[in-house]
Amino acid sequence: MTQMFSKTRQQAESAFSKVQSQFFARDQAVEEQDFVTQARDAKTARLREARLAKESDDRARATSALITRRAKQA
Repeated sequence: MTQMFSKTRQQAESAFSKVQSQFFARDQAVEEQDFVTQARDAKTARLREARLAKESDDRARATSALITRRAKQA
């Protein structure tokens, strides 16, 4: 059975539908943005960890080379 609403009710339903659609579109956009932000943060953390490990390794190698060089001079 089809219901017939007044013109005012139809306009109100239409306006509500538009607002509801905008709300859900905004919510979806926010979720996508959060996903991108989380992915970027995870990548940044991985890169930072790799950089710190490389710097630590480089520091250890430099120290080892310096100790070897000083041992040869002594």
